[in-house]
Amino acid sequence: MTIERIESVTYGVEDVELCTRFMTDVGLEPVDAGRSGATFRTPVNQFVRILRADDASLPPRSSAGSNVREVAWGVGTQAALDALAAELGRDREVSVDAGGVVRTRDESGYGVALRLSDKVEAADPPRRTNQLGHVERRNEGVTPYGRARPLRIVHAAWDVLDAGHEQAQRFYLDRLRFRAIDTVRPMGTFMQCEGDIEHHNLLLCHRTNALGINHIAFEVHDIDEVVEGGNYMIAQGWKESRRLGRHNLGSNVFRMFQSPAGGRIEFASDMDRMDKDFVPRHWEKTPQHHLWMLKIPGDSEPH
Repeated sequence: MTIERIESVTYGVEDVELCTRFMTDVGLEPVDAGRSGATFRTPVNQFVRILRADDASLPPRSSAGSNVREVAWGVGTQAALDALAAELGRDREVSVDAGGVVRTRDESGYGVALRLSDKVEAADPPRRTNQLGHVERRNEGVTPYGRARPLRIVHAAWDVLDAGHEQAQRFYLDRLRFRAIDTVRPMGTFMQCEGDIEHHNLLLCHRTNALGINHIAFEVHDIDEVVEGGNYMIAQGWKESRRLGRHNLGSNVFRMFQSPAGGRIEFASDMDRMDKDFVPRHWEKTPQHHLWMLKIPGDSEPH
């Protein structure tokens, strides 16, 4: 019953036009846009959907204002999709639409969808790099990205209530067969879906003791694109919410922006991959958040 990746993220928003402009500036490919909503695509055929908050097709709100209303997960085979639907139907309401998309809600009330994965391969090769003893790029310079063009949606991070957070985690671990990679007792659990080796595809964070999306992360090529994508966002007037750095758990380079659609978005690159040989870790105390973070004159604490 293999879940392979995030297939789509659907927002319910108060201001469709503003959120459409934001996702365009993030660098996603517009598929369609109008007064009632917009759809964006990644190069590997994932989708970000923007709908009016009162759209009748959306799952109920988990919190006030604009927010993610559903994350859809891509499943490898029809047999696996049917098995997951049957498993979830044992103790909760499950619907299946005309396109075969299975819908339900998790322990926190968040919309969860399951559908057949529709992957395409990204055709954009990584940049060649140089360092002493390892030369890939000869007789040519580096050209700027100018802005980010995300490769894929790499993970979702939900805030959950402290009360019941273990049950919230167990839904994904036991029912959807995610694997806990890093369990941080005071903070949350980083989980990997069964069909991927990314450090995490999902984070449930109970440290905030709140409901709503924390962030959606978009993978870009490298640290240059993280920096340039963030610079472009600032030039368009968007607010940076976490300055450039490199995480400890996951090791990914990051830069984050407040999203009018709810929560934040993260530009991420160079994340750890953990295969079946990796031994999951349990932390009784919260480890250091980052390995490094950009500092500027006048900083006394990390931004």
